[in-house]
Amino acid sequence: MRQVNLRMLAALAAGALFGIGLVVSQMTSPAKVLAFLDVAGAWDPSLALVMGAALLVTIPAFRVILGQGRPLLDESFHLPVKQSLDARLLTGAALFGIGWGLAGFCPGPAVAALGSGQSDPWLFVFGLLVGGWVAGRMPSRG
Repeated sequence: MRQVNLRMLAALAAGALFGIGLVVSQMTSPAKVLAFLDVAGAWDPSLALVMGAALLVTIPAFRVILGQGRPLLDESFHLPVKQSLDARLLTGAALFGIGWGLAGFCPGPAVAALGSGQSDPWLFVFGLLVGGWVAGRMPSRG
């Protein structure tokens, strides 16, 4: 029981830190994201710095953490095992990119923006949940 509570607190702390980072970096602002994606127009490269900084921390940390053998609060690491590209993955990636380019939101920043008082993040998250529900009912090939 104590292990579960500690895991939940760690997950809450990590999620809160992630959400704060998204807000501080302005990744919850669709206008900022769309300006970043507009490489042929008035491009704003500032989000590239945010992503680059995230990679500078994540890549070495990932190697150190995976070298520990097992996580602190679980029995094993839960990593993806599939290493091939298929139509389902490519279709999902394309839909993600199209949605990000049209709405200026992706799932994490949209959830973090729910407290902004604006309706756009709520509409996006609703669409995300409906899309996830529909995708979960589609037949899987393979």
